[in-house]
Amino acid sequence: MLLSLEKTPRANRVHIGIFGRRNAGKSSLINAITGQDIALVSDVPGTTADPVYKSMELHGAGPVVFIDTPGIDDVGVLGSARVSRASKVSSKTDIAVVVVDPELGLGEREERLLEDFLKNSVPTVLALTKRDIWPEKECLDNVRRHVDEIYERIDSDGKTLHKPQVCAVSAVTGQGIKDLVDKLSQIIIEELSDAEPPIVGDLLEPGDIVFLVVPVDLQAPKGRLILPQVQTIRDVIDHNCIAVMAKTEEIPDMLKNLKEGPKLVITDSQVFEQVNQMLPAHIPLTSFSILFARHKGDLDELVKGARALSQLKPYDKVLIAEACTHHPIEDDIGTYKIPKWLEEKVGGPINFSWHRGGDYPPDLGDFRVIIHCGGCMLNRKEMLWRIKEAKNAEVPIANYGMTIAYAKGILDRALAPLGYSV
Repeated sequence: MLLSLEKTPRANRVHIGIFGRRNAGKSSLINAITGQDIALVSDVPGTTADPVYKSMELHGAGPVVFIDTPGIDDVGVLGSARVSRASKVSSKTDIAVVVVDPELGLGEREERLLEDFLKNSVPTVLALTKRDIWPEKECLDNVRRHVDEIYERIDSDGKTLHKPQVCAVSAVTGQGIKDLVDKLSQIIIEELSDAEPPIVGDLLEPGDIVFLVVPVDLQAPKGRLILPQVQTIRDVIDHNCIAVMAKTEEIPDMLKNLKEGPKLVITDSQVFEQVNQMLPAHIPLTSFSILFARHKGDLDELVKGARALSQLKPYDKVLIAEACTHHPIEDDIGTYKIPKWLEEKVGGPINFSWHRGGDYPPDLGDFRVIIHCGGCMLNRKEMLWRIKEAKNAEVPIANYGMTIAYAKGILDRALAPLGYSV
């Protein structure tokens, strides 16, 4: 993903999913929150066929993206597909807003949603719609009692759960919209602001010099850097350190011109081998992709997956998963380079499968290992979900950077700066 300077990328925004039945008022609510006609509103059930995304700044809480989803009670063949799409949104949802029609109340479908969000520790707000035409206090009291029952049932084993909040709103008059937005902002500030670990800053001390090795990427247009590189630069600067950037062939000059060596060298994974050979052994080395394995996902699980690559044999089935749907170019990292390097390491052909886009193939258990991209198009919530799905299928999962480091024989060196001993 390339950096867009004028706005925060979607992957770095808090994802707020809007869920509920058809015609419960989801689209009207998201339009009222954003102050724009983002989602199509109609009396016809099932108008929202695909998730609709709207990025905006939430006052006091920063950049977010609202996701309007199809109704959870849709019917028929197409309806089932829409429900499936709504369900997939939950895997990337940081905060859930469950929209409840007072006429229908909190039914079985809403209960299941709420239980899933509670079990997965997703902060949830129930928005009771049509406040302008229904008795607010009576409806709120009924829903709150129902929510308390569900919460106590799920919390009976002593887990620490986010207790759902409840509010009443009217998309027609605007009543309660500010209260809902304030609740969402409070959750972001109090519960999600420190959810992501730093990219690299916690590994440094103020004043440290960091080398960033950035080869010319054929997929990045002239004059632009890919998103992980820019985010790493920003994180280095935010932690009062010094970022020095250069291409691979400029490393000797960088080392020569410094009185002291860098505290850390971070490289594009594709030139791991060359940079490893050019750097003295005492200088710590890792890659952008490995740093993002920790920033976006579960580093321990991904390290286990990288170690499991040593068990690969010729003709094993390997899944290469990418979050984005870019058209592979010549010498593409996931389509050509990683397969070539792994087959060289294994000493024979491997049965590779590729899956690009928003989800996994249904048969994860058929694969010996999953190799995932860096996930710059995903928020942390969805990357953690993908790792969890692999773990549930008992399939090891590694990412691109770790796989390349393994294939080139430098995995231990690449992991050492993050606290993994050789």
